[in-house]
Amino acid sequence: MALDKILSIGGKPGLYKLLTQTRSGFVAESLLDGKRISVGLQSNVSVLSEIAIYTLEEEVPLHDVFQKIKDKEKGGKTSVGHKEDKIKLEEYFFEVLPNYDEDRVYASDIKKIIQWYNILLEKGITDFSETKDEEVANSEEE
Repeated sequence: MALDKILSIGGKPGLYKLLTQTRSGFVAESLLDGKRISVGLQSNVSVLSEIAIYTLEEEVPLHDVFQKIKDKEKGGKTSVGHKEDKIKLEEYFFEVLPNYDEDRVYASDIKKIIQWYNILLEKGITDFSETKDEEVANSEEE
């Protein structure tokens, strides 16, 4: 399953899999407990494939950050938990993405990234390569 079907919903813990669209929003299934919820269009929803992390030079797509974590951890869970203190989280993230913008990437963002990576890993979602749309766009640019 690609990251373009995985959602983060504001005010709700964890990640969700997009199941279907409805007239008033969509139905999503929690990756944590499998419960289905109906989400209205007014909710703050982010698709993981659309999220990028600020660096000093550019914005790095989240799937690239996940791939760097996967490479660092040799495909396993993160060596740092998402509930660690700010200093440990920043040290870990600096090892993963050395040029991240410390002024615009907060400890709360790093916590989410680590938590999301571990959730995806538990659910067997470990293919963090580019989505089909990005591959097509990149090949058209060349």
